[in-house]
Amino acid sequence: MRVILIAAVLAFALDQGSKYHALYVLDLDRVGVVQVWPPYLVYQMAWNTGINFGLFGSDGAAMRWVLVALSFVISAWVVIWVRREKLGRLAHISAGLLVGGALGNVLDRIYYGAVVDFLNMSCCGIQNPFSFNVADIFVFAGAIGLVLFSSSHKTP
Repeated sequence: MRVILIAAVLAFALDQGSKYHALYVLDLDRVGVVQVWPPYLVYQMAWNTGINFGLFGSDGAAMRWVLVALSFVISAWVVIWVRREKLGRLAHISAGLLVGGALGNVLDRIYYGAVVDFLNMSCCGIQNPFSFNVADIFVFAGAIGLVLFSSSHKTP
C-alpha cells in the first residue's frame, strides 16, 4: 500500500504543480498559447468538462459530479484490486500513477469546474487539435502498466 500511496502522491503533486505553473506563472488561461517547441510541444489552454478529448463534455453541473464520483469509484476499485490480487511492485506503482492522475483531474473538476488541459503535441504535418495534461499522462501510463504487470508478475 505504501508504494501505491507514494506513486499517487508524486503523480498528484507533479500534475498540480504543472497546472499551477501553466495557470499562475505563464498565465495561460489569459494568454491562450505559448510556443514551447513548435510544432512538437505547444502550451495551448483548454478547459475540459468531459473525459478524454472532451467526450461526454457538457456545461451541466450534474456531469461534473458524475465524473468526480466515477473517478473516486474507479480509483478505489483499482487500489482494492491490486492489493487483493497481491500484485508486484510495478503493478503497485502503476496503480499509484493512475490514482494520482485521476485525483489530480478530480481536484480540477471540484475547484475549477473543468479539467485544466494545456499540453498540445503535433508532428509530421499533422496538427493535433486537442490538449491534455500531466494527469492524463499518469492515468495512461498507469493503465498500461496495470495491463503489463498485473497477470504474470504476482508475488507469491
